[in-house]
Amino acid sequence: MGLIVRSSEIHAAGCYTTTAIKAAAHVVEYTGPRLTKKEGDDRYENCHYTYLFGLRNGRRVIDGHGIAAFINHSCDPNCETDEINGRVWIIAIRDIKPGEELTYDYNLYDGDFDAPCHCGSRNCRGTMYDPDAVRPAD
Repeated sequence: MGLIVRSSEIHAAGCYTTTAIKAAAHVVEYTGPRLTKKEGDDRYENCHYTYLFGLRNGRRVIDGHGIAAFINHSCDPNCETDEINGRVWIIAIRDIKPGEELTYDYNLYDGDFDAPCHCGSRNCRGTMYDPDAVRPAD
């Protein structure tokens, strides 16, 4: 499966497929150093962005360094994430055509800043935070 990074209408750069992807396919693994939550917080303390992906155990995060770190958020995504045996996979939730940008719903659950969504989907909720999560104070 061919993936490339190029300019995105959603946000800066995005990850696109150059080949068709079937629903349920494991597209790419979210890779990078594994850190404690505190190490991740310290690393990105003065940044308004991160490439941190929280693991299921709630104590560790992945600091994304691979092509999957360029997959943007969408409120109407074509992929989802799943942690399988300690590895985080981006999985297609529908057939994806060549040239489409890959997206998944970030469902952010913590943070000290607003995370407005610019996905442009018809059902955009306006934020990358999980609607059931406690939002940070404005």
